[in-house]
Amino acid sequence: MTLDVHQLDQFLLVGAAVLLLAILAVRLSVGVGLPTLLVYLLIGVGLGESGLGLRFDDAELAHALGFAALVVILAEGGLTTPWPKLRPVIRLGLSLATLGVGVSVALVALFAHYVLGQPWQVAVLLGAVTSPTDAAAVFSVLRRVPLPSRLSGALEAESGLNDAPTVVLVTVISAGVHHSVGGFAAIIVSELVGGVAIGLVVGGGGAWLMRRVALPSSGLYPLAVLALATLAYAGSATVHASGFAAVYVAALVLGNTELPHRGATRSFAEGLAWLAQIGLFIMLGLLVSPGRIHLDTVGIAVAAGLVLTLVARPVSVWVSAVVQPLGWRELSFISWAGLRGAVPIVLATIPLSEQVAGSKQLFDIVFVLAVVYTLLTGPTLPLAARWLGVALRNEPRDLDVEAAPLERIAADLLQLRISPVSRLHGVEIGELRLPAGASVALVVREGRALAPERRTVLRRDDDLLVVTPRRAREATERRLREVSLGGRLAHWLGRGVPDDEPG
Repeated sequence: MTLDVHQLDQFLLVGAAVLLLAILAVRLSVGVGLPTLLVYLLIGVGLGESGLGLRFDDAELAHALGFAALVVILAEGGLTTPWPKLRPVIRLGLSLATLGVGVSVALVALFAHYVLGQPWQVAVLLGAVTSPTDAAAVFSVLRRVPLPSRLSGALEAESGLNDAPTVVLVTVISAGVHHSVGGFAAIIVSELVGGVAIGLVVGGGGAWLMRRVALPSSGLYPLAVLALATLAYAGSATVHASGFAAVYVAALVLGNTELPHRGATRSFAEGLAWLAQIGLFIMLGLLVSPGRIHLDTVGIAVAAGLVLTLVARPVSVWVSAVVQPLGWRELSFISWAGLRGAVPIVLATIPLSEQVAGSKQLFDIVFVLAVVYTLLTGPTLPLAARWLGVALRNEPRDLDVEAAPLERIAADLLQLRISPVSRLHGVEIGELRLPAGASVALVVREGRALAPERRTVLRRDDDLLVVTPRRAREATERRLREVSLGGRLAHWLGRGVPDDEPG
């Protein structure tokens, strides 16, 4: 099929209109507390054969494009997740992504076979595709809920890592390959370890290179970071390791390295991830045929979702917590916050593309399950956090620091904005006690540039430009964050009040 200029114009017109509609829908979904995926899925259904008549039924293409979108989404998740937030709960996150997934798959598969009467292959596939949480849903919804870092970190680590084992499991089962439980576990562990190792190498090597290369344009840095994350995925997939684990780990390393223009890189990745989510969910909506969904399909989806939400998920969370125990309130919230979303639907395209018997009904079941239970859990997360007593009392006072290299000298220029809740407000420049050689070069207040002195008092919404020797950059950022959290007494009190105390 060829595409002429006239067809291209029409394609761009429709594409731009749909994209603008989807962007406006973000505001609506945020206002009512829904993950945006539901709105995007409905847009896709409305454009499809039961709506405007746009036909799309290429499962193999949907599978490939779905994986490409997940790569971008996981890269953004890694780039924007602070390692200090993950480090205390990484064992729990990894346990949820492996042991928890295994427990959930087993419980849902047993219910689907013995109660719902599904064949074993379809029953296990149903358990496998619905067990992982969705990175896009978790990153977009949970970051608007004020949670302690140990909870949000565990959930983000789980959603970033649990795609890897489930992709292996779904692919092997769809291909009809038979393994023992030990065989499946060995394959999953080997691919996970390989993916993590490649992600560490690519992320660490890329960070080392980018800190030492001054690119001619700031816009090249975000492109380079996304290229490195994609390289980690593609390299791992080529050697049959877990590409999803690799891209998340590589992005996590890059996002927690003091890279030039880090803020711009994160903003670029966030915008690209939004685009990937919009395209992914609309495409999956197009793939659905509402006329094919019957009452028995809805009944199976609701029953399987009840078991998944009220039995399999809580049991898997409590079993996973053996490696890192938490209180019952925290575990209960983690159980309820197991947001599904697009990942189960993308995984359901694997058996669909392999033409597994019953795969069309399986896809429809998973679609209905994801929509119904995202509607149930997404909007109720803030209420659940307050009811269980795990919501934060205080807003975070951390800083977002943007850095750019200065080519002619071994120094960096840091740009930061004092937020309304930062304890930098009221602190004098001299009280910052920055490392030797570092200094505040400029204060921008209400659109006016001020030449700072030692007695200049910082105010909310001030923008600061700080010049620091490259060797002292980490110490300078650390000192600024300490004062932002603890105020002028941070010199004696350290970081000050922790921002993850539950209310």
